Amino acid sequence: MDWALAIVGFALVLAVVRDVFHTLFHPIGRGSISPLVMRAVWRVLRPLPARLRVTTLTGPLGMVAVIAIWALGALVGWALIYFSQMPHGFEFSSDIAAATRGGLLDSVYLSLVTVATLGFGDILPTSPWLRIVVPLQALFGFMLITAAVSWVLQIYPALHRRRVLALQLSSLRQARRSQAGQGIDEVPTEVLSSLSGGLVGARNDLTQYGATYYFRDLEADAALAASLDYAATLGAEASASADPKTRMAGAMLCAAVDNLAELLDEEFLHLGGDTRAVIEAYADEHGYGGQAAA
Repeated sequence: MDWALAIVGFALVLAVVRDVFHTLFHPIGRGSISPLVMRAVWRVLRPLPARLRVTTLTGPLGMVAVIAIWALGALVGWALIYFSQMPHGFEFSSDIAAATRGGLLDSVYLSLVTVATLGFGDILPTSPWLRIVVPLQALFGFMLITAAVSWVLQIYPALHRRRVLALQLSSLRQARRSQAGQGIDEVPTEVLSSLSGGLVGARNDLTQYGATYYFRDLEADAALAASLDYAATLGAEASASADPKTRMAGAMLCAAVDNLAELLDEEFLHLGGDTRAVIEAYADEHGYGGQAAA
């Protein structure tokens, strides 16, 4: 029974370590725990009335929930390992009553102070392998803090790039509306190519940092979910141009939109529909259904 608890604890710790690695350091960011937690927070908060401030915090709250799950999983995993070796594997301070030594509470306490890198020294491992495991948990606690900070530093630049792209699309749409009568050929091909590059970057960010999908933008002008429809329309318009350079830039823009829509459908929406249907579902998911006008 003791070894069964230790095995379960080790398995739980390994699951957390694997998820942290795949979420933060894997080239395509494929964690297993973090997407489930982010999606659960999204599904709980998204249907709430838009006037509630908490509905705009789905992304940050989801990240906090993921980090809390990581910490809780590590805490429980190591506590099970320690509990399997209590009390014979440890030396207890004289301040701890002999009648209560070696219980589950002591195991949770030791796990908590170790993962928090406090190390009060009132419970010390005496078993040789435990003298290695306990410092490893302290190292994990330091790694978890570093990983949480790194995740934030990775996520927010990706969100910034997405919002800049959305603002570029919104600005172009407003500029063209103010210049009625000007066709797609008046739009510089460099602008269309820049938008294509921005969409490719947005797709790459969603691949690497899937958590960014669950961040809702308050302003429609800065929300890619509200502007992606215009990017598709712009690409189709440019693809039909008589100018070969504009036509090529339009084809690139259409391809970038299609690729982004394919990723959105495959990873988040699961519609199995065409690009237009995915774009509409994406806008609706983020509260901009019917607001994205070409």
